Amino acid sequence: MKNYQAPNQHLKDRVILVTGAGQGIGKTAALTFAQQGATVILLGRSTKKLEATYDEIVAEKNPEPLIFPMDLEKANEDDFKAMAEGIYQSLGRLDGILHNATHFDNLSPLEIQTMEQFDRMFRVNVTAPFALTKACLPLLTRAADASVVFTSNNSAQDHKAYWGSHGISKVAADAMMKTWALELEKHPNLRLNTIVPGGLQSPQRKKTHPGEVHNNLATTESVMPTYLYLMGSDAKGISGQVFNC
Repeated sequence: MKNYQAPNQHLKDRVILVTGAGQGIGKTAALTFAQQGATVILLGRSTKKLEATYDEIVAEKNPEPLIFPMDLEKANEDDFKAMAEGIYQSLGRLDGILHNATHFDNLSPLEIQTMEQFDRMFRVNVTAPFALTKACLPLLTRAADASVVFTSNNSAQDHKAYWGSHGISKVAADAMMKTWALELEKHPNLRLNTIVPGGLQSPQRKKTHPGEVHNNLATTESVMPTYLYLMGSDAKGISGQVFNC
């Protein structure tokens, strides 16, 4: 899908929630979706970063986004329910979610990782996407064409030493996506898929591969055709798949 060319205003009138929208792939996706006509809900931990994304979207005269600051590590089920209700009250609909927010400490062997680190990794990378999807399910199933997209990474596809609880959490998130896809086949208007973007110029890549020449990597913009394809109607009927960029 890397050569996919989205029609102009491909996401016009859609409402799409993007987690981790303050930086990296999440920010680029939020800007790209807005440029294609979507009203984007920006979710992330840093209000300052979300405001910067908001300002860029508005400066380009795209549909005005909403900002929803949330710490996924600390959020509980009631917080996600309240967020879904807020989306309904403010916009009346939800057509897509990009689960892009992630937590990563550092590369290290499992034997030195603590239970607290393990719990935090799963809280952000698995539990929060589960609870967020569940809370938004009534809105998604009412949409004419809804898409939920997860961002994964290579550590979940090809198990590697020292990726520890992060790699394991991404394996779990991939399995969760496929389970959701199977269980929600009764809603043909709703699909769930995962994207593995590969090595990109992103904040997380700097943490996982500090010795790389960052500028030699592909940009986050280079994988947006795949995100646009899965978020729009051209991918209708495709669900439970993992797309490698």
